[in-house]
Amino acid sequence: MNADSGHRKGEIAELKSQLRQLAGSRAPGVEEVKRELYKKVISYMTIGIDVSSLFSEMVMCSATSDLVVKKMCYLYVGNYAKVHPDLALLTINFLQRDCQDDDPMIRGLALRSLCSLRVMNFVEYLVGSLRKGLKDNNGYVRQVAAMGVLKLYHIAPTACIENDFVATLKSMLSQDPDAQVVANCLCALEEILVLERTNSDRANKDREMLHSKQIVFSLLNRIKDFSEWAQCLVLDMVSKYIPVDPNETFDIMNLLEDRLQHSNSAVVLATIKVFLQLTISMADVHQQVYERIKAPLLTLISSGSPELSYAVLSHLHLLVMRAPILFSSDYKHFYCRYSDPSYVKKLKIEMLTAVASESNMYEIVTELSEYAANVDVGITREAIRAVGKIALNLCDVNAIVDRLLQFLEMERDYVTAETLVLVKDLVRKYPEWSHDCIAVVGNVSSKSIQEPKAKAALIWMLGEYSHDMLDAPYVLESFVDNWLEEDSPEVRLELLTAAAKIFFKRPPESQKLLGAALAAAVDDPDQDVHDKGLFYYRLLQQGVQTAESIVNPPKKAVSDFADIQNSEMRDRIFDEFNSLSVIYREPSYMFLDKEHRKLYEFSDEAAPTDVLPTQKLDANDNDLLLGAFDKEESQSGVSNGDDGPLSAPRSPSPTLLGDSVPPVSASNIPAAFGIDDLLGLNISTPPPPPPSLVLSSKPVLDSGTFQKKWSQLPVALSFEHPISAQSLKTTQPLLRHMQEKSVQCMASGGQSPTFKFFFFAQKADGMPGTGFFLVECLVHTSAGKASVKVKSEDSTFTAAFSDLFKSALSSFII
Repeated sequence: MNADSGHRKGEIAELKSQLRQLAGSRAPGVEEVKRELYKKVISYMTIGIDVSSLFSEMVMCSATSDLVVKKMCYLYVGNYAKVHPDLALLTINFLQRDCQDDDPMIRGLALRSLCSLRVMNFVEYLVGSLRKGLKDNNGYVRQVAAMGVLKLYHIAPTACIENDFVATLKSMLSQDPDAQVVANCLCALEEILVLERTNSDRANKDREMLHSKQIVFSLLNRIKDFSEWAQCLVLDMVSKYIPVDPNETFDIMNLLEDRLQHSNSAVVLATIKVFLQLTISMADVHQQVYERIKAPLLTLISSGSPELSYAVLSHLHLLVMRAPILFSSDYKHFYCRYSDPSYVKKLKIEMLTAVASESNMYEIVTELSEYAANVDVGITREAIRAVGKIALNLCDVNAIVDRLLQFLEMERDYVTAETLVLVKDLVRKYPEWSHDCIAVVGNVSSKSIQEPKAKAALIWMLGEYSHDMLDAPYVLESFVDNWLEEDSPEVRLELLTAAAKIFFKRPPESQKLLGAALAAAVDDPDQDVHDKGLFYYRLLQQGVQTAESIVNPPKKAVSDFADIQNSEMRDRIFDEFNSLSVIYREPSYMFLDKEHRKLYEFSDEAAPTDVLPTQKLDANDNDLLLGAFDKEESQSGVSNGDDGPLSAPRSPSPTLLGDSVPPVSASNIPAAFGIDDLLGLNISTPPPPPPSLVLSSKPVLDSGTFQKKWSQLPVALSFEHPISAQSLKTTQPLLRHMQEKSVQCMASGGQSPTFKFFFFAQKADGMPGTGFFLVECLVHTSAGKASVKVKSEDSTFTAAFSDLFKSALSSFII
């Protein structure tokens, strides 16, 4: 034991003695002494010193009218009640007594501390105090009690439901005069009903009632009375409301019009989400909403902190990607300021790229060219990439190409590297500019380029436009001579292809170059480079013309480059507007659900030791039909005398050597015998019943794959099922309902009385196989029925899925 810990124990023992002396004392000045002692105890607790031994003394001294001492005592009790539930039992009496104090502040604090104990054995004491708190005359106590119901639900859900606390909160939601009490009731109800909906049909009905017209408009009429936090809560609930007709939509928007000028950015963004969600099925009005919300968002960008600007810019970027033309005239708002941090500058550069059009691209490119000389290397790279993206997205690129080529003359390694990558894409899309671009690229020294992507781009252009670059073979020779010094397989792969291309165009100068490249590739330790070298060697054996038609065929100009984020993903993020999904640019399940989050987590464990490194081929080995592993294993099958058992020789590939060895498949292997068969009874054991079907809550399937699967799979099941959809006016209610049942919508359309939906679902993790279920559903609202076609990748679960789908249709009520 060190001297410091002994000193601390002495201090705690002294505190214990002093607290015992003060317990029950009413001497003058005792409250001030208590306050100082409590402060010391709390300070020890906050720095990690265990002062739980003072629990009984702290409780005994809690009988005081000093509010500060009460607060510190409640803080102490709440901290140690979780760790020492046996000691927490000592607090029940004084907390219940304080719940009946004349001072409403003490009543509220005591009730909050009682609910925060989170001990299962104290539920019976908590229920009575909560019931009284919900009926208290003071609004602060009712606020605490409303949140206490939520805490009770997390401790004992059954006790919360059986004591009708949910019904009490519902009545307070529409009747309580205190706005903060209403907000707390709404918060507690939303969370409880979401957690309870899987266990109770009543919870689903209560949740629908919570989103009813009466509740929504009663809250909207009091929106100005709520705090900023409560306003965001109400607005989030309103965004889920489905108006009966357009008049309701306009009424809601009129009520919330002034919220767009609110000083709090959270309120503004929550209001914008309401406007966007309510008008998503009204195309003309939706476009007008974009015009209306533009000014508040641009104001927030320039008036807030850098962190706030970044958050607002992220939301604005999402809107710009959906309607870029509406923001093209406001491009100057996205110019970078010298005081902006780098993360804001990068996002502003993305915004400038997104809003660029034929009318403003020269001004934007001029501004971006200024950023290319920035001292921040990251900003310089982003600016150059932005100029390249604008050139690739627009048709009139005269001045833009000149700007890009000027970057190559700046003689900065990182500028040259980024520019070469962009020039490569530029000449792929605009072959007519290849002559001017290659003339400038030919002056770039290959020795000054160190980045793999830039090297690969330069090598590609050397191979593709070798007829315009006289020294192309000799530049490539220098790269091949330094083959082993090149660490990037990407560069070596591109170098091999460029050597083959230049051989087809200038054979006398490049025959030796190609031979050296093939030899180096065959000996390369990287499996991809090794295989590509073998492939080119075998291809050339079939004839030069055949090889050229495959390696260097006539190419058409590239019309569009693949977008990093498809429109389906952007739509999902749009549905989660005003959330972290917009900041992360991913739907919430990608960073919340464990099954998706693990894709982004990398293990620090060492690689398995039983994996053999790729072997090199012998230089004099002419049998190129076998790979490195083939030869090693076939050579290891030779008898080695008495040194060890013989290794079975590896069978050569039947497709290469022409053997008629049948491939191994499930049909070639006899099934394992069951126990009855071993006894000679010839009784076949029936297969076990398939497990019950569980659907993934967040299936992932893009539209292209859906169409491909839909065209390939046969219809497994067709049926008609009744559905209560007579009041269905838009597709959104059914989409949301099916999503709650783990069935996602790929596409929908139509209008009353007939709607058409394409749904999909996927088996959950742990289920055998990973098959999808595809559904075409025609809803006839006038007839009250749905015509359904099901296609399945796993016929074993088709019937089970159809039962789940029918159950989902049956539970849909509007």
